[in-house]
Amino acid sequence: MKMLCNMPQGAAAAFERAAGGESLRYCVPFDLYEDRVADGYIACTDRHIYKIVADEVVKIYDLSRMSAFSVETMHGSCGFYARDGSVAVLICRFASRRYVSAYYKLAAACDELAAARRPPEFRDSPDEYCPKCGRQYIPHTSICPFCSSAGTSFRRLWSLAKGMRWRMVLFPALAAMAAVALRFAIPAVQKIAINRYIYPPDGVQRGMIDKFLVLFAAVLFIELAQRVMSALCEWVGTRTGNFYAQRLRDALFDKIQQLSMASVSKKSSGSIIGRINRDVRIISRFMAVDLPHYISQIFSFLLALVLLLYISPRMCLFVFIPLPIAAFCIFISRKKLSALYRRVWTLEIRADDTLQDAFNGIRVVKSYGQEDRMIDAYGRKSETFTAFTERSHKFQDTVFPLIGFIVRLGSYFITMFGYAWLFRGTLDLGTLNQFSSYSGIIYEPLTLVSVIPRTIAQFAASAAKVAEILEEVPEVTDSADPADIKIKGDVRLEHVTFGYDSFNPVLKDVSLDVSAGEMIGIVGLSGSGKTTLINLIMRLYDPDSGRVFIDGVDVRDISQRSLRSQMGVVLQQTHLFSGSVRDNIRYAKPDADDEQIVRAARIANAHDFIMRLPEGYNTIVGDRGYTLSGGERQRIAIARAVIHDPAVLILDEATSALDTETEKLIQDSISRLVAGRTTFAIAHRLSTLRNADRLIVIDRGRIAECGTHAQLLAARGLYYKFVMVQYRALIEKD
Repeated sequence: MKMLCNMPQGAAAAFERAAGGESLRYCVPFDLYEDRVADGYIACTDRHIYKIVADEVVKIYDLSRMSAFSVETMHGSCGFYARDGSVAVLICRFASRRYVSAYYKLAAACDELAAARRPPEFRDSPDEYCPKCGRQYIPHTSICPFCSSAGTSFRRLWSLAKGMRWRMVLFPALAAMAAVALRFAIPAVQKIAINRYIYPPDGVQRGMIDKFLVLFAAVLFIELAQRVMSALCEWVGTRTGNFYAQRLRDALFDKIQQLSMASVSKKSSGSIIGRINRDVRIISRFMAVDLPHYISQIFSFLLALVLLLYISPRMCLFVFIPLPIAAFCIFISRKKLSALYRRVWTLEIRADDTLQDAFNGIRVVKSYGQEDRMIDAYGRKSETFTAFTERSHKFQDTVFPLIGFIVRLGSYFITMFGYAWLFRGTLDLGTLNQFSSYSGIIYEPLTLVSVIPRTIAQFAASAAKVAEILEEVPEVTDSADPADIKIKGDVRLEHVTFGYDSFNPVLKDVSLDVSAGEMIGIVGLSGSGKTTLINLIMRLYDPDSGRVFIDGVDVRDISQRSLRSQMGVVLQQTHLFSGSVRDNIRYAKPDADDEQIVRAARIANAHDFIMRLPEGYNTIVGDRGYTLSGGERQRIAIARAVIHDPAVLILDEATSALDTETEKLIQDSISRLVAGRTTFAIAHRLSTLRNADRLIVIDRGRIAECGTHAQLLAARGLYYKFVMVQYRALIEKD
C-alpha cells in the first residue's frame, strides 16, 4: 500500500489551497464519511492533517495538539483516532481492509510528527488488490484467484518449457497428425474396395481377387503405420513430460528455498508437497500429452470437415446440428466444474495436513493417548474430501455423457438419411461407408469438447497453485550487486522497527551497538521480541524501518549466502535431519573430516553419549532425531554450530533442553566457543548469562535496560525482578 497516494485533480487543488505551501508527506484514502460511501483522502504534512472529501477540505487537524494516534477495528469498519488533550477524536472511517496497514503506519508517523521527532521511513509496497475485481491478490504475487484464467497460468508455465518445446508439443503433435492422416486414408481405400471389388457395377471379373488382396494388404500396412506413429507420439510425450515435470519440480523447490521465512511459515508442509508432487504431475500430463493430443484432434476435425464437405455438403450439415446445444451445456457447466475442482484440491490438502501433523507429532499423540481423536479428525476430513470428490464425479458422470450423446446425435441423422439415399440409388455404398467413417472420426474431437473442460479445470487449479509459488516475490532479496565480505563481528542496529504484520510492530525503534567478540545476553518475557531481534540480524526478515549493519555494511547490501555462511545458530527448537549423527554434525560443513567432527562433539560435550550409541557416530537418529533425548539433540546442534566456526554465534535457548548437571558441564565449553566471536545468547535461565559482556532487557518491543549482570541487579529494574522470581522459584523447589 502506498503512503503517498495520488489524489484526483480536484482533491489535489483543494489541498494546495488549504495547505498554503506546506509539503505533502503522506496521503492515504478512506471510503466512509457521515455513514455513507465517499471518496476521501487524509493528507498529512509536518504540521497538519487535512481531511478531504469530494474535492473539498472538510476538516483540518493541528498535529501539535494531537497525540496517541491509533487504529480501531469496529464492526464492519475501521477508525483512525487521535487524542486532542483528553478528548478522543475520530479523524476518519474506512470499510476497506486494504487501508488498515497504511493507517497503522500513518498512526506511527503522526505520533512522531506530533512530538516534533523525525517520522519513520516507509517503503511503498506494490498494490495488493486486483484492479479488475477489487479482491486481494494472493500474498506477494500479482495473481488474483478469481480473475486468473487457465490461459494466464499456461503462459506462466510455458516459459519453463524453453529448450524442449518442440519435443514436448511440436514433435508429438506432428506425429499425431501424421497418424491422423494415415487414418483418413483407410476409408478411402475401403471405398475403392467396396465399389470396385465387393459390389462392382459390372459384376465380378477374373483377377479382381488379386487386386482386392492388394488393397487389403494396403489397409493393413496403413493401420500398422498409424499405430506406430501413435505409439511414437505417446512415447515422446511421456518422456518429455517426465523431463518437464523434473524441471518444474526443481524450479518449485528452488523457489521455495528462496522465499522468506514469513512466506514459508504461512504455507503448510502438506500444501507445498502436494504442489511439488500431485500438481506438477497434472501439469506435465497436460503440457506433454493432453495438449499435443488436442492439437492433433483440431487437425483431425479440420481435415475431416474438408473431406465431408467435398463428399456431400448436405450430409455435412447433420454433423453440426446438435453442436450449439452441446456448446451451451459446456458453457453452463464449466464454472461449476472449476469450483468443484478447487474445493476438492483444498479438502485434499487439509486431509494431507492432518496426516502430516499426526505422523510428525506421533510421540505427543501417543503420550496423551489421543490416537482415537486423531483417527476421528482424519476420518472426518477424509470423509468430507471423499464426499466432494464423489460429488464432482457425479456431476461429471451426469453432464458429460449427456453432452457426448448430444454431440453424436448427428451420426444418427447421417445413418438414417444416408440409407434412405442409398435405397433411392442417389448414393453408393462405398461413399456412404467413407462418409460414415469420416463422420465417426470428426465426432472424436467433437466428443472431446465435452472432456476438455474437465481437463482444463484440473490443469487450471493445479497451475494456479504452482504459479502462486513461482510468481511469489521473496520479501528478502539480494541487492543488484551484493557484497561478499569477511565478517569480523561488529553489529549495529539503528532505529529498527519491525512487525510480522507491518501494522503491528514487535520491535519498536531498537538501537544497539555490539563490538566484535562481545557476548550479548538477551532477556525478556515470551513474546517481547528476543527471537525477532536475532532474526533481523540474520536477515531472515528485513526491518520495516531502520537499518541493520554488519561491520558497517547494511545487511541488505551483503549477499544472503555470504552473511549466513558466517553465522552459527543453535535454535530453541532443535531440528535434526534423517541420517547419521556424523551427517548432522557436519551439515554446516559438508567437507569436515572425522577429526573435526569429534573435536566439535567434545566441545559440545556430546562425544561421550555419542560413543555409547549402538553405532557411535554412524547411528541413524531417525526422523527429526526422535531416537535421541531432547538434551542429546541440542548438544548435537551445538556441535553443528561449533564445526561451522562462525564469526557471529546465535544461541536461542541453546541449553533449555539440558538438565542442570549437563548444563554446568557445557558452560565452560560454551565459554571457549564464544571466545573471539560476537555472540547473541537468549536464555530464560538467567544464570547462563552471567558471563555475558552485556545484557539487554527487551520489554514490549523496546530495549528497556542495558548493562552488565551486576549493573542491572544494582539498578533494581526489570532484570532484577526476573532474577528474584527465578531465585524464589529455586528456593521453593528445594
